[in-house]
Amino acid sequence: MDRDLLTHLPVIVAVARRGGFALAAAELGMSPSAVSHAVRLVEERIGQPLFARTTRSVSLTEAGKALVETTGPALQDIAERMDRIRGVKGRPSGLLRINASNIAIPLAVTPVVAAMAERYPDVTVEVFAEQGLVDIVGEGFDAGIRLGEMIAQDMVAVRLTPPFKAVVVASPAYIGKHGRPRVVADLARHNCIGYRLVRSGGLYRWDLNENGKDVVVETRGTAVVTDSLAATDLALAGVGLAYVFEPLVRADLAAGRLVQILPKTAIEEPGLFLYFPRRASMAPMAPKLRAFIDTAQEIGRASMRTPGRVA
Repeated sequence: MDRDLLTHLPVIVAVARRGGFALAAAELGMSPSAVSHAVRLVEERIGQPLFARTTRSVSLTEAGKALVETTGPALQDIAERMDRIRGVKGRPSGLLRINASNIAIPLAVTPVVAAMAERYPDVTVEVFAEQGLVDIVGEGFDAGIRLGEMIAQDMVAVRLTPPFKAVVVASPAYIGKHGRPRVVADLARHNCIGYRLVRSGGLYRWDLNENGKDVVVETRGTAVVTDSLAATDLALAGVGLAYVFEPLVRADLAAGRLVQILPKTAIEEPGLFLYFPRRASMAPMAPKLRAFIDTAQEIGRASMRTPGRVA
């Protein structure tokens, strides 16, 4: 066993996951030169390059891809087992990497991370916010958070929030100036804040329910965003109508800063779920992940009893 080679494998996996030496160095708490040295050492021992380097990008060679596919899952399994061992005699500890959709951050992540900072100071929660789905196993995440309808069937899903509605809202100022839509067809005459799908590049079409039937509405307007919070802020500013999840604007609706438009057309979403690979469920759950789930579910139950901006 080449012990020097073994100690540098996590560096190789981090560079592959991050797509660069500087980002991997930041994740590992190393200098970029130390990361470069580790990669060079492994390449010399193996006898072939692991990364194709240009001035703008770093990508895996065939040899590098084979090495990462072999060692990545094994290293992650070792890390999880070490976390479980630490958790037997003490508090949960270690780095918990979670990939969450943008809307999940205020709804199911921020309050949980805040609570865990007090309860579990030895756990570091690293959150990556992305709009589309990612391969959480291949990217080295412990878990992901998405709407229930987006989660693959081969994943274990744990509910974090109750179901909630997708609603159309506007400010009283906008309604006073432009009037209130009375039927779905009226939306075509209003300034609707668009939502750009980052991965596909298309504009999201609003899902509504009209007379008991699901309808998809193409909207147009003077503003397009890639984040629901930005759409909410523009609606509060009187720019136009926004299509958002109700928990994001619950306090604004209660305070009268926003008004729900066409309330009978609102559809219900399944809610947010934390998910992780089914293979991981065969072994005792890592204490750090168990701590996150327990904290999230406790906060979710409490939020149902106390109205606020987010749930």
